[in-house]
Amino acid sequence: MKETVVPAKCIDGAITLPGDKSISHRYGMLGGIAEGATTIHNYSTGADCQSTLACMAALGARIERVNGKVVIHGGALHQPAQPLDAGNSGSTIRMLSGILAAQDFTTRIGGDESLSGRPMDRIIRPLAEMGAHIQGRQLPERSGSYPPLTIEGRPLQGIDYTLPIASAQVKSCLLLAGLFATGDTIVREPISTRDHTEIALREFGADIEVHRRVIKLAAGAHLTGRELVVPGDLSSAAFFLVAALLMPESNLVIRNVGLNPTRSSLLDFLTAAGASIKVIDVKQSGGELIGSLRIRASKIKGGLIEGALTASLIDEIPALAVLGAASSGGLVVRDASELRVKETDRIAAIESNLRRMGVEIETAPDGFRIPGGQLFHAAELDSGGDHRIAMAFAVAALAADGPCTIGGAESAGVSFPEFFSTLREIAH
Repeated sequence: MKETVVPAKCIDGAITLPGDKSISHRYGMLGGIAEGATTIHNYSTGADCQSTLACMAALGARIERVNGKVVIHGGALHQPAQPLDAGNSGSTIRMLSGILAAQDFTTRIGGDESLSGRPMDRIIRPLAEMGAHIQGRQLPERSGSYPPLTIEGRPLQGIDYTLPIASAQVKSCLLLAGLFATGDTIVREPISTRDHTEIALREFGADIEVHRRVIKLAAGAHLTGRELVVPGDLSSAAFFLVAALLMPESNLVIRNVGLNPTRSSLLDFLTAAGASIKVIDVKQSGGELIGSLRIRASKIKGGLIEGALTASLIDEIPALAVLGAASSGGLVVRDASELRVKETDRIAAIESNLRRMGVEIETAPDGFRIPGGQLFHAAELDSGGDHRIAMAFAVAALAADGPCTIGGAESAGVSFPEFFSTLREIAH
């Protein structure tokens, strides 16, 4: 599907975003294995999070949708009648594999063409150390294992594991496996990653301790259902933040967004670059901070994203690349090789689309450099089937000198089905 985006002069209004994708995945999985009912308000409308619910339902959890809420009746899981379909969701297949590895049945789980090309050794190896038996698909031109995965459930033993590369998905996979393991599970992070899993586990009743970058989950956790509210997705907010910063005379309020400190790097980076962002109405729910953001058009200096900051901003880099081209000093991104194995090769997709718009960019295996002070020209753009690329270049199109078309625009539905209609509401 193609979407046409016309240039805008300002972003003005107040919006509420779908529930945070990362938190929704975790509540959906934990609700499926917790005793009793879990009621989730503002669960993500994105296709990825619906894939998680569909997988939990196939595993025996009863899921109801009542007045916009998701109610999950969880407990013991059962062998699914068919292979599980994670769709486009790397979060679903990687995190759920931790749960499946401990069940007393065999499961096959796969997904769409994009997911089938994403590496799985990063979870297979540590789960094998816990006693799991997982087989993936081998590709002739690439090393490692890929979906679909065949997971033969076995009794697991807790481990003390140091992540070779910072990854919230891998950390979460091991902690979820640790719920069923004999002995404590300890995960050590080289760089702190988002801690939604730790917060959610504590809310559901697990005994979990966090000391700096060491997470210890005590064996024998008994999870019970909860009533929880999912805050608005800050990663989705990134596109509207960038749009408001790009457009002169913008004045935007984004209501009830998640402000988890492990995700606040986005706001810190933008503020340091000169963005006018005010946080208002801060509160706490389910262990997560929630607040509203007021954004006004600003002159952005640009910046450098590397090391720990890259890990923190990995999902927001496509949007920040667009902002970097319009900033005064440009943007340099390093240590971002992870972008090469997302829904698409995001570095290549950023390069291709920026060049189509007449924007200069130099790429490297693990990042890129975009000079500042550039203008966007009307062009035919292509998402490559990647939701974050589709949304990032819709924002770039607002600043172009004529209408732009975005091929594969429907991919935005992976995380934010309402994205284009929301954008139209506030772009003037």
